[in-house]
Amino acid sequence: MPLRPATGSGKVSRDPVHHPLFARYYARVSVAAESRMGMGAVRDRMLTGLSGRVIEIGAGNGLNFAHYPSAVSEVVAIEPERLLRQLAVESALRAEVPVDVVPGAAEALPVKSEAFDAVVLSLVLCSVRDVSRALGEVRRVLRPGGAVRFFEHGRGGGRMMRFTQRALDSTVWPRLNGGCHVARDPIAGLRAAGFELGPYRRVLMPENGPTLPTSYCVLGTAWRPAVTS
Repeated sequence: MPLRPATGSGKVSRDPVHHPLFARYYARVSVAAESRMGMGAVRDRMLTGLSGRVIEIGAGNGLNFAHYPSAVSEVVAIEPERLLRQLAVESALRAEVPVDVVPGAAEALPVKSEAFDAVVLSLVLCSVRDVSRALGEVRRVLRPGGAVRFFEHGRGGGRMMRFTQRALDSTVWPRLNGGCHVARDPIAGLRAAGFELGPYRRVLMPENGPTLPTSYCVLGTAWRPAVTS
């Protein structure tokens, strides 16, 4: 039975994530980045070729929704932060594929096991509380042989940049940026969780501009290994 959209119709619940100031900031910056940083094209590359049932973890304000191909039969979009979830609901109403926006944390997804053909991770592993547990949940809800499409930022650059990233993570950066960490390694995390890495490439965002601790990104595909007899 499909999950229904979170409408904010008066039912009071405790959100697993509460960063209202960062959520407002992110909502503005992410929309501006669609054209200025080429994020719209990145979303197209990340989502092209998907089909069937998809779960998107950490959907934010729903900017991916407009980029899902018509072969996708349903998107279940998990977003823990209330303001971003409300914006995602508005984006879902404009989407050309069915999108259900629901609350939930990456470490405890409110869906059945092996229920999805694909999982989308888009700038979310940087901010989850427990990467290994979150990726364990990704593996649980994905059918054997199913795909993970990801666009994440993390560790990169030379020795001084990596030192700077670690210093930021251990001091002010997560507090100011909704729990974001800049020194995590999404590729290593996926491998450790038992996923088979497919094609991926490292990109700088923005491509033409200053190189920042947040600039080191990776775009690609991984798979849950198929069950063998």
